[in-house]
Amino acid sequence: MYYIPFLHQYPYFVNVPIYNNGRSVYWTISNEMEQANRFGYLRSLHEDRNLLITDSGPKPFVVNINKATKQNNTFRTALWTGKHFQVTLMSLGIGEDIGLEIHPNVDQFLRIEQGRGIIKMGKSKENLNFQRNVYDDYAIVVPAGTWHNVINTGNIPLKLYSIYAPPNHPFGTVHVTKADAATAEDEHRYSTEG
Repeated sequence: MYYIPFLHQYPYFVNVPIYNNGRSVYWTISNEMEQANRFGYLRSLHEDRNLLITDSGPKPFVVNINKATKQNNTFRTALWTGKHFQVTLMSLGIGEDIGLEIHPNVDQFLRIEQGRGIIKMGKSKENLNFQRNVYDDYAIVVPAGTWHNVINTGNIPLKLYSIYAPPNHPFGTVHVTKADAATAEDEHRYSTEG
């Protein structure tokens, strides 16, 4: 009996016994594995299905956040908007930044899933005295009332997701470009002032 790794099985990696009687090779898969595969629990890594990225809040929701973040090509897309927090996906082009901003009543969590950049934060626009380089798997926490900006300093798009508490953008927000985001924020500002 030989064990050959089934590395193309995802999300499970298993060694499946094979028997060689000199003429044929038999792969033996347990009944449990056959049952799981029949219901689609074992999937090939070659499945390259795109996730449907749409605002799924406030319903219960589960997603591979790494895959969704890397798949996103818009400047900002709301993935889930609830009563108390919101998850958005972002993609910053080479040399692009989010733009200097402040959220007076919103705490923000950002996580880098691809690329590298720099985060700048401070108590005023003129004094961004907190600066750190950020890379894949880095988390950034921006307290409410803190000026901040994230800048892509790498040579590939910077992919990240952001959690706002409470939500910061309307349900279903999609800003394809940074210019779209600026326009939408100006329209929102004018509509709330008048």
